[in-house]
Amino acid sequence: MKKILLIDDSDYIIEGTSSLLGFEGYDVLTANNGSAGVTLAQQHLPDLIICDVSMPEMDGFEVLKKLRSTKETESVRFMFLTARADKSDMRQGMEYGADDYLIKPFTVEELLSAIDAQWKKSETIQRGFEEIKMNVTYALPHEFRTALNQIIGSATFLRSDAAPPDTETINELSTDIIASAKRLLKITENFLVYAQLESITADPNARKSLTSAYRSNEAAALIADTAYSKAESMERSSDLALSCNVEGIDLAISSENLNKIFEELLDNAFKFSTAGTKVNVDIMLDSNDLTITIADSGRGMNAAQVAGIGAYKQFDRMIHEQQGVGLGLVIAKRLVELHGGRMTINSEEGTGTVIQVAFPVCTG
Repeated sequence: MKKILLIDDSDYIIEGTSSLLGFEGYDVLTANNGSAGVTLAQQHLPDLIICDVSMPEMDGFEVLKKLRSTKETESVRFMFLTARADKSDMRQGMEYGADDYLIKPFTVEELLSAIDAQWKKSETIQRGFEEIKMNVTYALPHEFRTALNQIIGSATFLRSDAAPPDTETINELSTDIIASAKRLLKITENFLVYAQLESITADPNARKSLTSAYRSNEAAALIADTAYSKAESMERSSDLALSCNVEGIDLAISSENLNKIFEELLDNAFKFSTAGTKVNVDIMLDSNDLTITIADSGRGMNAAQVAGIGAYKQFDRMIHEQQGVGLGLVIAKRLVELHGGRMTINSEEGTGTVIQVAFPVCTG
């Protein structure tokens, strides 16, 4: 039986709504003020909290803020109940982490539909977690085992007394060891970056500081440098076709994060396309946005794969056995969105992929 906590200072709302929900088969807890509601939430960990916005002493915003700041209740689904349809109130509630808003007066159908929508969202998230768990279970051990086996094998051969290696062999094995170590380092770094981004996403204050504390000067030049460096590191400098006629553009993002976004996107463009085919990078100013388009003629993805892009997911891994655990694209997408940008992906299986990123330009 799912448990719902109802917080409202109106006896009429409490009595009528709790009776209705009880009749629908829910286990209902009630509180007539915010402080009591927070205590009940921490004690009983409900599946859903329905909370009024306007209450004396502790309003709904304060209730949500307290619950989101506690590990035990930070992920509990939360729906505001309010007589005010003001958009600024809705926006403030969503910034604090509310999942939905229900405007009073409401019908029985509207209430039950809103609650049902929360259960469906929870089920979707749970399926996502299960998919992540399944992909991590396969991908992470595979990646670490492959790289470590390469390092151990090369190092063992170098230490062997059976046949002292010549200079060429030493150089070859050393190169393999360094490459495998770098592969492990990138996997580890991407896991840490992804975990940090998830933490920032859940914290409204952290999201605000992310765009207000940093600025990337000469952003177009930085992106161009990233493209040249990536092409060179992949030994495909001649395949890079870069067009950039933009100068003096500043973006509200750190140079480190801007480089991370395009390092990952370009890595995929080169990795999943054939040497000798072009990777086109166009950097242009479109109204008040800096727009970057990356197009390749590589493997591509079908519509379902594009729609299902998520963390730790790789497509057709058993067929293609690409390196990595599928975090690069989702890290890039999350970074773009956290900085107020937009990223669109258009891809056709067997034809190639076009990714476009747009950032609002700093004007002040």
